[in-house]
Amino acid sequence: MLSYQHAYHAGNFADVQKHLTLYAVADYLLRKKTSVTYVDSHAGRGLYPLTTKETQRLQEYREGVEPLWQARQQLTDPLLDGWLNTLAKAQPSEETLSHYPGSPWWLAQALRPHDHLRLFELHPGEHEHLSTQALPTQARRIYGDGLAGTKQLLPVATPRLCVLMDPSYERKTEYQEVVEAVAYTLEKARHAVVLIWYPLLPAEHHAALLNGLKESGIRKIWHSELMLRDAGERTHGMYGSGMVVINPPWGLDERLEAAMSQVTPLLGSESRYRAKWLVGE
Repeated sequence: MLSYQHAYHAGNFADVQKHLTLYAVADYLLRKKTSVTYVDSHAGRGLYPLTTKETQRLQEYREGVEPLWQARQQLTDPLLDGWLNTLAKAQPSEETLSHYPGSPWWLAQALRPHDHLRLFELHPGEHEHLSTQALPTQARRIYGDGLAGTKQLLPVATPRLCVLMDPSYERKTEYQEVVEAVAYTLEKARHAVVLIWYPLLPAEHHAALLNGLKESGIRKIWHSELMLRDAGERTHGMYGSGMVVINPPWGLDERLEAAMSQVTPLLGSESRYRAKWLVGE
């Protein structure tokens, strides 16, 4: 279908949850000297000016990153503080929020000279935008299907592997395709850290993803969900988002829970966060 363009949603509450989780995982991975290969299955553009007509059409960042940015001087959580300080590096002026970086940018911040980054994007327009972004030499942009491409990369040359899978789920079959890609990845790289983003929609299609992962035989699966509002008959579109982390670093759940306790009050009175182990612990 290839109609999805993330510029319409850049900096929304789902981006906050996804990239804060990604930042926390990368922070743990950097504590060891051994090299890491990072894979981003659906990279998007890499950097989103908030003034573009696409982003301004919905202005979803106003219920996402903007209230956090405005309150950043009052926030005390160390993980959240580090994330916001890193976000400031993406701004031409560190005092003004004018750009929101996608996952390629966040992953690039974690790269050391001996690490690798592989960025997949199948949408031709999005891949063209991605090709214009300044990225380290260890990053390689790949025009193609990210789930199939991840399989083809395995096994990687580095001792460690971190994969982010976040398709648009425009097709219902993508939920099962993610399960299959994850199972293959863990078969080839048992200790890989795999992050999966999914939307919370009234139809509850994400249940197929979670059930498939639970039945896959994978031993350590943790997930969290951030909701702006409760699902109901009058809810249209995405009311929340979820993140799965397979083989999560020790203490990740507690660090994210502490950070999200300061995030959710800024996203509205109905917003809430919940997290639990799907398998393990």
